Amino acid sequence: MERLLQLPCEPARRSALNLAFVGDTVFDLLVRETLVCEGNRPVKQQHALAAARVKAAAQAEAAQKLLPVLTEREKEQFLRGRNAHPNHKAKNATTGDYHYATGLETLFGYLYLSGEIDRLRALFALLQDTKGDETI
Repeated sequence: MERLLQLPCEPARRSALNLAFVGDTVFDLLVRETLVCEGNRPVKQQHALAAARVKAAAQAEAAQKLLPVLTEREKEQFLRGRNAHPNHKAKNATTGDYHYATGLETLFGYLYLSGEIDRLRALFALLQDTKGDETI
């Protein structure tokens, strides 16, 4: 994967919530690609599996798994997102999970817009190492 558009962008100058806006979609695309490449399933089942993996609680768990391997710069981006204050509350998640999920999305948005696709893949691959229903 490389950036789909090569528009000039300085991710470090973007707000955490703008990075999370992109990172949410990047994470979702990686999850969906993984599911589709695992094999054909009914679309309704694909959607349910994807939703379970991208919900705030699952993303918060993923963030916890990744924190020990993040570089200092990556941790800074994660913390920017985790500490951001969106103008709405989580509907189906704890406040803590929602903040951790926003941190993960911020990190993924930052890496994607920075063109650090290999690092993005590596971090996502670490989340795939868990076996069973809890694989992120």
